[in-house]
Amino acid sequence: MIRLRSIQLLRPFAMRSTCLRPVPGRAIGTRLPLLLRAWLLSAWLLSAWLLAGCGGRIGGYEDTPFKPDPEAPTPSSITEGRQWAEGDYRLPAWPRDADLVEVKLDGPEQPLTYYVDAQSLATGDDGVVRYTLVTESPSGGRSVSFEGLRCTPQGRFKTYAYGADGRFVPPRADTPWLAIDKLGGDRIHYDLWRHYLCIPLAFEARPTRDQLRVLRSGRVPQVENAGFMLD
Repeated sequence: MIRLRSIQLLRPFAMRSTCLRPVPGRAIGTRLPLLLRAWLLSAWLLSAWLLAGCGGRIGGYEDTPFKPDPEAPTPSSITEGRQWAEGDYRLPAWPRDADLVEVKLDGPEQPLTYYVDAQSLATGDDGVVRYTLVTESPSGGRSVSFEGLRCTPQGRFKTYAYGADGRFVPPRADTPWLAIDKLGGDRIHYDLWRHYLCIPLAFEARPTRDQLRVLRSGRVPQVENAGFMLD
């Protein structure tokens, strides 16, 4: 009897010790949800703290001594430029042969000969150089046009009127400003812009007397012509 009773007293302890025995793989399975919950809780607390520090919005600057300016500062020396507008002009008188100045082109000899009427050459308040251009073919035929040229970095020109029967006839529709071909297809307007009518690098018209001087001399000093910035 004594031996049987001792066995009965030890049986509950054996059962309890069996429950405390670790089962392979079970400890990790029970700890993982706890770690995940702790990580999610930490992330939520951190997000709440950040939102509270930003005044309830991302990018807030209420609690920082470094606040951006409402807009970038602009130096007082910089002013907004005026938009260019073409000024008024008048059609010139018909050119006389005594007033024609030949435009000597740079490069190989051309089949056509070009002249600028010295009496019509003038620069307007809008910066446009206006002139009468006479184009003569080898057979002696002539075409006359009244044109304008702008001394912009890319160069622009337009035709205001064509000559016929001793007078100028404006086109029915306003002609647009055209880009100057710098690859040799429009040698006359390129040379007028490049050598004769505009100041290199300044992109403004020469004084009229200087324009006539270089047109009559047929060349531009090399020191003045060096370093012209092309597009």
